[in-house]
Amino acid sequence: MLDAQISFRKTSLVDYPGKIASVIFFSGCNLRCPWCQNRELVLTPQSAAGRISLEHALEQIEKRRNVLGGVVLSGGEPTLYRDLPALIRRIKAQGKLGLPGLSVKLDTNGTFPAVLEELLAAPDTRPDYIAMDLKIAPSRYAVLLPQSPGAGSLEAALQKSAALIRASGIPHEFRSLNLPNGFFGPADREALAPLAGDSPWNFRPFRPGNCLDPAWDEYEETAVD
Repeated sequence: MLDAQISFRKTSLVDYPGKIASVIFFSGCNLRCPWCQNRELVLTPQSAAGRISLEHALEQIEKRRNVLGGVVLSGGEPTLYRDLPALIRRIKAQGKLGLPGLSVKLDTNGTFPAVLEELLAAPDTRPDYIAMDLKIAPSRYAVLLPQSPGAGSLEAALQKSAALIRASGIPHEFRSLNLPNGFFGPADREALAPLAGDSPWNFRPFRPGNCLDPAWDEYEETAVD
């Protein structure tokens, strides 16, 4: 049995490109991005009201396997979950109804390359799609850490994760928010460009609301240029 308290979205038309998907949101994150709009997942204990068991979510997914095309593993940061390989194997396995296993999309901040390397090493744990967030210039990640004096090790981790994803042969994308108040600028894009390489790099607008740092809710929505 896979043990975790998660948040769950039965149906999404936007989280997995080209597929109807369920989304599993894991609690906990090693970063504290002030603009994050999943504050409950980042700050609230797994046992908080509104969480359901992972096993219950998997039962719901199994019941809806004939209408789903995939499952998105998001967060929080899903690579913090120690049983992630077993979970992916479970989702990708042959279904009880004789239907093929579902595709798996992994959303990650890329700060745990060893986990990515483990997942990519075996066919039954390889995600079918990976989206990696590129927050700000790697050298600036220290401002996103709750208790760390520097981001040197994170910079190396981001570089390794991006290289693993680019070389994996798996459909993937890199994602960045066009943050307000000059927080994400040309220098950040220049520093992050080598991580994305020739891969798809999608920019999304910032929209205020339920931000981890309430001060960010005062900023206006940004455009994507």
